[in-house]
Amino acid sequence: MQKRIVRKLDLEILLSSVKPQPSPRPDLEQYTIPANVAATMLYIAAYMNDDIVNKRVLDLGCGTGRLALGAAFLGAKDVVGLDVDRIAVNVASENSIQLDLSRNVQWIAGSLNVIRGSFDTVIQNPPYGIQTRQADRKFLEKALETGHAVYSLHRSVHDDEALLRKLKTTSEGVLPVEPSPFLESYVEAHGGKVKAVYALIMTVPRMFDFHTRKKHEFVVDLYVLKGR
Repeated sequence: MQKRIVRKLDLEILLSSVKPQPSPRPDLEQYTIPANVAATMLYIAAYMNDDIVNKRVLDLGCGTGRLALGAAFLGAKDVVGLDVDRIAVNVASENSIQLDLSRNVQWIAGSLNVIRGSFDTVIQNPPYGIQTRQADRKFLEKALETGHAVYSLHRSVHDDEALLRKLKTTSEGVLPVEPSPFLESYVEAHGGKVKAVYALIMTVPRMFDFHTRKKHEFVVDLYVLKGR
């Protein structure tokens, strides 16, 4: 079990070695979370709020396991990764074996409704609802239902050039911002509470035919929530 503080660079290097989804589907918005964003998200959860080490952690929409495996590497007691895509879950399992992190990680191929019980922490990079409207809401509801603490990425309402430039000049690449009034109300309506929101830069490479640029940079907000 991890007791020492892991360097963020070491965590990012490990996460960079996690194999991505070999055949991503646009309808599921299967964009692999960048290693630097995942490392920042996990670092905030682990070392600012003590929500990873020795905790039971659930990764909803785990893809090939980048967040789940990062949590295991940092010292989570148990980790469950769930994804509806069986191919992604198989790759996640292979990644956990390759990184020698399979002992306390369980992978489940299925929909959100197969998850029961409660977890200390839920981490997720859900679909942003670009391809399917409101796709992120079901993830948010399940996270608040099952997690005492929730770390959830969402498309930012602050996505403007000025903020993007400011984020690029910060040493950590993260800034506190105000929550979306809609999301804050939505969280509270489902029994949760917004504790903090952080803006980060998400960089997505060209993956699908409808992408017109080699890469796309935009702002995402990391919501730190208290569950039910």
